[in-house]
Amino acid sequence: MKKYLIVALFSALATNAFSQSTFDTRRKLEVNGSAEAEVTPDIIYVGISLKEYFKDNSNKKKTDIEDHERQLLTAVTNAGVPKENFTVNNISGYATWQKKKSPDFLISKQYRIKLTDLNKFNQIMEALDQKAVQYTNIESYDYSKIESLKKDLKIKALQAAKDKATYLAKAVDDEVGDALEIQEINNEYYPQPMYRANTMLKTQMESADASSPEIDFKKIKLNYQMRVVFQLK
Repeated sequence: MKKYLIVALFSALATNAFSQSTFDTRRKLEVNGSAEAEVTPDIIYVGISLKEYFKDNSNKKKTDIEDHERQLLTAVTNAGVPKENFTVNNISGYATWQKKKSPDFLISKQYRIKLTDLNKFNQIMEALDQKAVQYTNIESYDYSKIESLKKDLKIKALQAAKDKATYLAKAVDDEVGDALEIQEINNEYYPQPMYRANTMLKTQMESADASSPEIDFKKIKLNYQMRVVFQLK
């Protein structure tokens, strides 16, 4: 029993000695560096909903959604928007079933257009049958060089952290050594587009004197922080 007790005690002492020998005694300085930027979105995703409607008061003659769709596609092409930037968002199976059941049923269809210039949106809208336009809205937007900007901001934040560590260390007659730890913290802000008038642009072109929709785009704000632990020499 005493033999086992001595072995256990020796093992505990050895473990404690090993822990003390591997304890990090390096002097360290932890700082945060940050960098931010604001950019104006240059990619806009616009949603358009088209609907069939009756041409007469007796509700016997109606337009065809396929004709409205062809008109929209022609307008998109004439505006110089690539066809791959034009997609069908939704048409419900219920509407298709109802049309087969009742020829008088009116179908609506939603589309999505990727634009880099809102003037092209105005050009497209002017070429459409305004009675067929159920509504339009801005679904989302982005910045084409966002990834390059993120990389640049991270580098600047890291450099800012080193600059801070350098002058803090110098204040106590020390020098900054290697970076021992680097942690990335980001704060991206993608605000929703704001309309000066209605939040949903319902057939805004119906009147002859109707002006093009005015849209205020809040800028995309990116803020990156880098937490860095430096060794002091």
